[in-house]
Amino acid sequence: MKVLIADKFEQGGLDGLKSAGCDVVYQPDLEDATLADAIRDTAADVLIVRSTAVTSAMLEEGALSLVVRAGAGYNTIDVAAASKRGIYVSNCPGKNAIAVAELAFALLLALDRRVPDNVADLRLGKWNKKEYSKARGVFGRTLGLLGYGNIGQEMAKRAHAFGMPIVVWSRRFSTGKADASAEPIPMHVAATPQDLAERCHVLSVHLALNAETKGLVNASVLDKLKPGSFFINTARAEVVDYAALERVAREKNVRVALDVFAAEPTAATGEFKDAIASLQNVYGTHHIGASTDQAQEAIAAETVRIVATYKDTGKVPNVVNLATKTPATHMLVVRHRDRPGVLAHVFDHLRVENLNVQETENVIFEGAQAAVARINLDGEPSGALLKAIYRGNSDILDLHVVTL
Repeated sequence: MKVLIADKFEQGGLDGLKSAGCDVVYQPDLEDATLADAIRDTAADVLIVRSTAVTSAMLEEGALSLVVRAGAGYNTIDVAAASKRGIYVSNCPGKNAIAVAELAFALLLALDRRVPDNVADLRLGKWNKKEYSKARGVFGRTLGLLGYGNIGQEMAKRAHAFGMPIVVWSRRFSTGKADASAEPIPMHVAATPQDLAERCHVLSVHLALNAETKGLVNASVLDKLKPGSFFINTARAEVVDYAALERVAREKNVRVALDVFAAEPTAATGEFKDAIASLQNVYGTHHIGASTDQAQEAIAAETVRIVATYKDTGKVPNVVNLATKTPATHMLVVRHRDRPGVLAHVFDHLRVENLNVQETENVIFEGAQAAVARINLDGEPSGALLKAIYRGNSDILDLHVVTL
C-alpha cells in the first residue's frame, strides 16, 4: 500500500508506517497544484495531511481510497467530494486534547495575571509591581465550557483542580444523550449558550466546526458576558463572530485570549494583521494548541494504527464520512446454503426491478454449510420477484422481507 504524506510528520510515524509494510512517500511541503500532481504521479492509496487543504479537484486525481487527517478537525478536507468518490476520510480524535486544554488553561492564567504584559515591560526595563499586583485569582470563579468533547473534558479536570465551579453547555447534555450527574467532574448544565455566558466568569470555547456550530458564538451569546470577564477560543475561528467579540472587548472590557483567528496566514510564517489582536486586552498565540511533542507523537501513532488497520483488514478506524442512515426502506433476508453463485443469483434478480442494494451482510453458521444474507434495499421487492429468486436456485432455503 502506497502512502503519500503531504505535511510534516513525526519520525516515529514514518518508521511505524514502513514497519507496517507501507511504501511511504514523504513530501511535507506539498500543496495546491503540487499536491494534485503528486497524488496522480505516485498513484498513492492513502493521503495523510495535517493542515494542508484537500480539494475536490485533488480527489479526482490518482487512485486514493483513504485520506487521513493527522489531527482532530477535518474541515480542510472536502469530505462531500470524498464521499461521492467512495474515498474514506478518517481523523485522530482526542489525541491532541491534553495539549489544547493545557494551552487554554495557560491562557486563562495569563489573562488573570497579565503574564505577557509583565514580560513585555520587564524586557523594556520597566518595573511595575504596583500595577501587576492587581489580579483577582481564578479560585472560586466559574468556568463556562462551550462544548464538552475530549478537550472540554480535559479542561474541566484542570479547572476542578484549581477550585473553579464549572458550567457546561453541550448538545450531549441538552439532547439527553448524556447525563451530567454521571460525569466524574462536578458541574452544572446551562440551558443555552446564552445562559452559559451569563452564568460564568470565564467562557472557553471547545466546539468542533460544522454547519450547526459555525457562527454559534454570536452577539446574542457574547453580549451576555459580564464586564471584565474572560473569553478564550482555542477551537476554530469560524464558530465565533469576531466582529461582535471585538466590540464586547472594547465596550465591556472583556479580556480575550485567542489561539485561532479569522484570517490566518496559510504558511507557517508570514505577515499577520488582525484588528482584534491589536487590542491591549487581547492575548494571542499562533494556532499552536495541538503543537506539543506529546500530542504530535500520539497523533502519529494513531495515524499509523488507522493506515495499518486499513491495510490489513480493509476497515477504517475513526471514519467520518459513512452514512448513519441510508435510503434503504426494506431488508431482504435470505437463508441459503453457503455455495458459490447464490448471492450473484439474488443480485441479478434485484437488478431486474432496479432495486439498489444499500448494505449487505452475509452471516455464516458454524461448519460453513449455511448462511443468512441480510440485504438492505431502497425499495420493496415484488411478490413475483421473491418467487423468482426462491424458485430459481435450489440452494435458497427461505427468504422474507422486513420493512425498515
